[in-house]
Amino acid sequence: MFAMPRVTQSLIIINFVVYLLQSATGGQLDCQFALWGFGQNFARGCGTVPVFHFWQLITYGFMHGSWTHIFFNMLALFMFGSDIERLWGPRRYLFYYMVCVVSAGVVQLAVSALTGAPSGGVVGASGGIFGVLLAFGMMFPRRMVMLLFPPIPMRAWVLVTAYGAIELFMGITGTQPGVAHFAHLGGMAGGFVLIQYWRGRLPIRPGRG
Repeated sequence: MFAMPRVTQSLIIINFVVYLLQSATGGQLDCQFALWGFGQNFARGCGTVPVFHFWQLITYGFMHGSWTHIFFNMLALFMFGSDIERLWGPRRYLFYYMVCVVSAGVVQLAVSALTGAPSGGVVGASGGIFGVLLAFGMMFPRRMVMLLFPPIPMRAWVLVTAYGAIELFMGITGTQPGVAHFAHLGGMAGGFVLIQYWRGRLPIRPGRG
């Protein structure tokens, strides 16, 4: 019988539990744990004006804006994360995932600060998911995958390249406002740098014990 790897399973459970808590508290968790910009941001329903705190670089990645949002994110985590966890093992996989979540948040804040665009209330595991997607494309580049919409089969490396190009286009053009496209790209960028570091292809190389 197919068994989901423990870290992937735990991440999915935690995300759903947090979303249920968000719903039960009327979104009040967003005021402290969503990713807010460096300036003050208005959020309807918050008793005080939310501001940035460092813990938000992690907590935002376990929150979601709707059932559709969390469903598709967790489906992608299950589809692509399971094989990466089996390949790398739970500890390396979890470390990689969290690095992608944080790098996605950092890039989102940096782009917002440079452009002056608001970044208040960013939520979602998409930064980590896009990092996992990148890892899947790099580890299994020739594996065939099937899109859901539309149902088109393609190589994993083609899927990753296409998603990256689409996110870059949407981020630059402002297409689909309300979606943190640069956070998605930040998750992929952080994952790429970490994989290259592990492979010894950066000027700073991993130590040997």
